[in-house]
Amino acid sequence: MRFWKAATSLLWCNVDTLAFTTARRLRGGSSSRSMTSSSDAYQQLLQELDSIKQLSRAASVLEYDKMVFMPMNEHSSMERGKQSAALASVIHEKSIQPKIGELLDEAQTVVTDPEQKRVVELARKEYEKKKRIPTELAARKAQLKSKAYKAWTEARAANDFRLFQEPLRECIATAIEVANCYKTTDDDDRSVYSILLDNYEVGMDPARIDQIFDQIKAALVPLIEKVLGPDATAPSQEPLQGTFDIERQKQLCQTIVKQMGFDETHGRIDVSVHPFTMSLNPHDVRITSRFRENEWYQGLAATMHEGGHAIYEQNLHPASRPIDEALSMGMHESQSLFWERHIGLSKEFWEYATPFVNEHLGTNHAPEALYGAVNYAEKSFIRVEADELTYPLHVILRYEIERDFIQGQLSVEEIPARWNSDFQTFLGLEVPSDAQGCLQDIHWSMLAYGYFPTYLLGAAAAAQLAHYCAKDIPDMKDKIEKGDFSEIKSWLTKKVHRHGKRYSSLDGHFEAELGEPLNPSYYIDYLVNKYTELYQCYLQIIE
Repeated sequence: MRFWKAATSLLWCNVDTLAFTTARRLRGGSSSRSMTSSSDAYQQLLQELDSIKQLSRAASVLEYDKMVFMPMNEHSSMERGKQSAALASVIHEKSIQPKIGELLDEAQTVVTDPEQKRVVELARKEYEKKKRIPTELAARKAQLKSKAYKAWTEARAANDFRLFQEPLRECIATAIEVANCYKTTDDDDRSVYSILLDNYEVGMDPARIDQIFDQIKAALVPLIEKVLGPDATAPSQEPLQGTFDIERQKQLCQTIVKQMGFDETHGRIDVSVHPFTMSLNPHDVRITSRFRENEWYQGLAATMHEGGHAIYEQNLHPASRPIDEALSMGMHESQSLFWERHIGLSKEFWEYATPFVNEHLGTNHAPEALYGAVNYAEKSFIRVEADELTYPLHVILRYEIERDFIQGQLSVEEIPARWNSDFQTFLGLEVPSDAQGCLQDIHWSMLAYGYFPTYLLGAAAAAQLAHYCAKDIPDMKDKIEKGDFSEIKSWLTKKVHRHGKRYSSLDGHFEAELGEPLNPSYYIDYLVNKYTELYQCYLQIIE
């Protein structure tokens, strides 16, 4: 499940004459300009930023069409690649034109409003980052992604990490080179991994993540051993299995996600190979899901998850300023997991949803049976198939390994042994193969170092938001049981959605809106209390 912003990275290719002419027209020819009066600088800056944003949104339309509607054949894919690359070139050139830098300099001297200052701060950060990457390095990085992805797929198919070692080594070196370009001054003492993290979770450094993850790991390792021990009896998954009409599943998901607050008049719901959300603007936010005939819950869970992403995007300020974008990937994940887990995996939700499931799918299950089935937990090797109880340890393992190899404390050759050893320590399982171990994820082949921890930061943030939401809405459980989510959604808009990037970090946002920074204690308490109670229902293994 993924969230895609309406933005594109630079794609390098030879563009045809039409694309070049279009680029010249959109750039307005020469980059030189007469100096603008300082009173106009901020408004002209907003106009330039809006122009770039609209082009990025147009690129996202092409991307969504490719992933959902476009006929998939070699020629259509090649032509779409040319279209996207030409547009990406225009976007990049407009993003680094000297005019932007001049307007930023002028606006910085004239704006006094705190919100306007934040807009200028965010715009300058993005402008400087894009300017610092040499064309040769950006091209090399783009080419390396393609090469590394191919090597990763071949290594995974062959179940042999050694086939991926050299491309991965090159990926790590290139990511470090890019990170060093991002350093703002000669005395910038941030670690390389801190800089990489900032691409996904702004304002969150490794020391802070270590603090949060160590607390979660210390609590969950013994909890999982106790709850999922050899004598445990798990809930039955039988209510999720059978033969279920795909169209009826779609109707079920559409009913529930609209009830959550997804505005289908300002979005749409489609089907894709991998569920994702794409925001083209706050008035056009699209989600996709996927369905299987022999199991129905994964389709509903994916739709609720993506619905949470979409509701966030639909309730951001409609302007196209940098301040009106989502704060971070961790905050985005908190919104999807709030709905998927703290609403969709609750007892109260299944009191509400069970009649809809029985009606749409032709079943006759009790709410208690569905609640147990969807909260089934077990130790497993594959992250994307893991349940909410064991999933955090999958993320922590990946975070600790990539942190160490980026910081030079772990060699590429040592990754499989480290992975297998940590997996045994965390979950008590012996990893049978590289394919089920260190080769299962695409992220490292895409140079997405720093992305993994956002999954767990989002989960912890969702639990904290759920705690404070219940505190502010005392009858929250009753509302969930009735399917009345409007006040819950409004609370999230007040506390999260409308703020965009007005705060500098997830910690800062929570400090201002909840009264304390991100606190993993709420997440730990949620898992301990829930799975203690759930597994007591089947076997008295928790005293």
